[in-house]
Amino acid sequence: MEKHAEQYIPEQQTGRSTEFSEERVFDNRNAAHQCFETAAAKMLTVNKWHEYAGPGSSKFCLTNNQGDELAGFAHEGFYFSIDLPTPGSDAGDGLEWVMIERIDAAGDAKTDEEFLAMTIRPVPNPKKDDPTIAHFYKDVSTNTFIVKRIGNKVSACVYGRNETPNNGEVDLHDKIRNTLIALTARIGLSGPQWKKLVKGLLDDGAV
Repeated sequence: MEKHAEQYIPEQQTGRSTEFSEERVFDNRNAAHQCFETAAAKMLTVNKWHEYAGPGSSKFCLTNNQGDELAGFAHEGFYFSIDLPTPGSDAGDGLEWVMIERIDAAGDAKTDEEFLAMTIRPVPNPKKDDPTIAHFYKDVSTNTFIVKRIGNKVSACVYGRNETPNNGEVDLHDKIRNTLIALTARIGLSGPQWKKLVKGLLDDGAV
């Protein structure tokens, strides 16, 4: 069965859903493929996401499941922290934490479609022995990042699914903080952040 990027986006069941995208059209397939390859490499280079997104963006740090910093490309099972330009959570010691749940890819320069998809999910702080989710969203929430080429068109997208404030099993500070951030995320935090990131993934420039 032919694979398509969108089949890897989790089903929307609760909370909010969001989508942010950017695209570029090229004169020929070879130029589009080169853009796709660069954008895919950028998507896996989590430690540089703040550079691709530009000034004022969050800082991202790729780690193992113990919270130790890692260099290189992202892989399934890796974690990364997000340092938002706002007061941080108690559970995350000032950071949001997510795990890379899955990475899927298909196609190549010879096919009409090629893509790379990566889904992340909120998790507890890997540096603490505490099951509390260290993120302003609950762990039912996901973000799926997709870079794809169809013919001569390349797109970069972020799909948020089941976005639900993490205001249950957390302390009072995080209840208030997570609710406020989650309610304003689309317009005040993650929305602009992801808009700038998808544009940066497709911009010219090295990984």
